[in-house]
Amino acid sequence: MNQISNVEFMLLQLIAECNQASGYDINKLIDQRGFREWANIGTTSVYAGLKKLNHKGLIESEDSGEKSGKGPMPIRFVITEAGMATLRNEIINGLSSSRERDNRFDLGLAALPFIDKDEAIEALRKRQVVLGEALQHIRQKYESQGSIRLPLYVRALFLHPMSLIESEQAFVAKIINELVEETRDHD
Repeated sequence: MNQISNVEFMLLQLIAECNQASGYDINKLIDQRGFREWANIGTTSVYAGLKKLNHKGLIESEDSGEKSGKGPMPIRFVITEAGMATLRNEIINGLSSSRERDNRFDLGLAALPFIDKDEAIEALRKRQVVLGEALQHIRQKYESQGSIRLPLYVRALFLHPMSLIESEQAFVAKIINELVEETRDHD
């Protein structure tokens, strides 16, 4: 079970990236990066998420001291030490254990700069194991029920997730290889 929601996970990333950010700044970044489309994040969920993170002690709010226009003084958010520790933990968990086509994994990829390359490589290698186990489980069920002798509509229910997992395994292997290359280039 995740300690924080996907919205809270994304908010921690953006606040860590900006060092401090207002709700308005965060909403602009969400739009620019397309998070709304693939992570199903609305404006109200952003403000509700900020409130929850503040309540959990993972971020702190402060007046910006800068006022533009007639509105209230904008509140800026900064990540706490506990927030940074939670973010790092969620990145590693998201990279290593979520299934194929899971928004948590995409959020983990978006937050790669906040963990060491070695930690990312280790988490992604764990993901390969999780994906391999899931693939093996589905393949065993498929074969035990008759595999190719099954009607197409039944076979498709097995073949589709197996195909997605195999594609995900290839993608993760490519990312691992690129991270290993980057690590070598910096040594």
